[in-house]
Amino acid sequence: MKKEYIKKLLKGITWKKVFFILLGAGICSFGIHNIHERTEITEGGVIGLMLLIEHWLEISPAIITPLLDSSCYLLAFKYLGINFLKLSVISTISISLFYELWEVLPWMLPNLSNCPLLAAILGGVFVGVGVGMIVRQGGSSGGDDALALSISHITKWPLSRSYLQTF
Repeated sequence: MKKEYIKKLLKGITWKKVFFILLGAGICSFGIHNIHERTEITEGGVIGLMLLIEHWLEISPAIITPLLDSSCYLLAFKYLGINFLKLSVISTISISLFYELWEVLPWMLPNLSNCPLLAAILGGVFVGVGVGMIVRQGGSSGGDDALALSISHITKWPLSRSYLQTF
């Protein structure tokens, strides 16, 4: 009975998907921590809200991210199903764990506060590459992705257009 439950729980999850989700989570959280947080550049959506909460209330993104993402995941679950939710849970946990790691390590990139355009572009590259890896595996790196994927599924719009609707 227990073996059947585990087999059912892991259905649709492969080592390859988990590897790329972990890699994407590490890249994305690295950029958010070492560029966005350090230079005080924020984003829209859930990441922006997470950074604001971290700045004003001093609550670690490792704690607040899963709470914020959960509400968006509920909507996405309705339209994208259980495999999406399972992969997204792996992603959210991975991002939180990587964020905890980056918080205990010293800054790993130079401070780009005096170059906000460069910081925004470089931070966007880290987030874009990381999120792209996660989304390509069928999951979501956070609430914004879950919302955009749901909009894309419902409207049949391209994902890029759906992302624009979430900001």
